[in-house]
Amino acid sequence: MIEFDILTLFPGLCEGAFSESILGKAQENRLIQVRCLDLRQWATGKHRVTDEPPYGGGPGMVMKAEPIFTAVESIRRPDSHVILMSAAGQRFTQQKAQELAKKPHLIFICGHYEGVDHRVAEHLVDEELSIGDYILTNGAIAATVLVDAVARLIPGVLGEADSATDESFSHGLLEYPHYTRPAEFRGWKVPEILLSGNHAAIEAWRKTEALKRTVERRPDLRTPRASGNAESAESEREGRKRREEPR
Repeated sequence: MIEFDILTLFPGLCEGAFSESILGKAQENRLIQVRCLDLRQWATGKHRVTDEPPYGGGPGMVMKAEPIFTAVESIRRPDSHVILMSAAGQRFTQQKAQELAKKPHLIFICGHYEGVDHRVAEHLVDEELSIGDYILTNGAIAATVLVDAVARLIPGVLGEADSATDESFSHGLLEYPHYTRPAEFRGWKVPEILLSGNHAAIEAWRKTEALKRTVERRPDLRTPRASGNAESAESEREGRKRREEPR
């Protein structure tokens, strides 16, 4: 079982996400355990203040280091891995999700307001992660995304054994298109190859479609292993377009 602890000022923002659907069942089956913990319980003083104005002036409030250090040190174990959710962090990827899925205990520190005292990043956490090049109102939303991405990689969480491996980003490519019944909908037909029952041909079609989709939409994802095939797929697509053009 892998354990996730999310330290946030707003635990209600993420609690619901882990009580429903696949992750809710995973918790019931004790495959994962997710705790959304209120940082205020580690703050001191009558009002349990967790933020202060920034030194040097400027807008907003900065989360204090003391309650964050106290919280992490109270739940951290020798096998824990501590992550600060930060717009300045390394971009989160499927490969990073696979790496984190091997850790037994993940602790997420969620920033709010203008940010977190930098001494947390300098002296407490193992790494900083960002889910993309945009800003959210708080880090609990980002941490929820990470937990979902990591938890679904735990054996048994997803119903099908191949569900977490045969998908976008797992092999440096976007996933191929999917279709289901009916075979024709509003005049749009499912590709004939998928109805053929020829599994080798279907597999080849899926690989080609995955390469084409990656070239068209996310050429930055192409790995050295896939580049040659992707370029071949792109050439094939261009050739087909030329053949289909009216003469």
